[in-house]
Amino acid sequence: MSTKIELKLSRPNRIYLPYEPLEGKIVVKSASSISHSGIRMAFNGSVNLQVRGGSAGVIESFYGVVKPIPILSKILEIKPSGKIVSGTTEIPFSITLRNPKEDNLERFYETFHGTNISIQYLATIDILRGYLHKSLSATLEFIVESDKADLHDQPISPEMVIFYITQDTQRHPILPELKSGGFRITGRISTQCSMLEPLSGELTVEASTLPICSVDIHLLRVESILLGEKIITETSLIQTTQIADGDVCRNMTLPIYVVLPRLFTCPTVLAGPFSIEFKVAVVISFQSELSRLHPKSDPITPRLWTAMETLPLELVRTRI
Repeated sequence: MSTKIELKLSRPNRIYLPYEPLEGKIVVKSASSISHSGIRMAFNGSVNLQVRGGSAGVIESFYGVVKPIPILSKILEIKPSGKIVSGTTEIPFSITLRNPKEDNLERFYETFHGTNISIQYLATIDILRGYLHKSLSATLEFIVESDKADLHDQPISPEMVIFYITQDTQRHPILPELKSGGFRITGRISTQCSMLEPLSGELTVEASTLPICSVDIHLLRVESILLGEKIITETSLIQTTQIADGDVCRNMTLPIYVVLPRLFTCPTVLAGPFSIEFKVAVVISFQSELSRLHPKSDPITPRLWTAMETLPLELVRTRI
């Protein structure tokens, strides 16, 4: 049996605040004893930025990956040189990521996995075995959420915005029969939302000349990166939630209820070299022969058979 090494954290969800102790254990399984020259753990966090060729010019695309922004860099010496006996060995560890008395490299941004921006925190264990043996290592991602000092004291009430969607509010070409016959969809939706609560609202189809095929809520991320004197911005789809399938009864109120995905959302960030913002789009798809010919079209690109309303969405984290 080969030697296996694993990191296990004290919390199954792996979510920690910067001032809390990050605790866990190192599990080593080996058929024979292992001599080592030391056991060390590294804790690193950074904002990783990249500019894809499709969202930048020819010159900018050569840069590819922008220099990461460091957030956390700590080394924890677990054990000096010695020996690990055969069988299963568990070695506990504990570290506080952020000491209020220490100078930190950067603000602790929340964990986020985007298209061009990724905020990631990693714990790495290394069992050093000298020159003649390969070191044993394992890496595990843990999730960081906002400091208590950065949280809103009171739970916020969702800030509702009234919207209406008609043939006259569309900025893209639509089907001639939609343009002439018309449609009207009204509703309200939250544009400021706590990370702990679902995105909520309601929608009513008052009139439509064509039957409706689907009503969807798109959650969008807007990632911006400062590259030299230019800001590169890209909007991409996080998730789609369908709230109606098929033609909708007129003047019936439909509830909007969207659960925010944890790793793909974070509190809205407006930093110097980058920003992470969000939008919510209400998309109405009408029944049309054209839609049947393009069933796999890009969901966020306006089409002749769709109508939409896009609103900015501010995400914040509040105290539990």
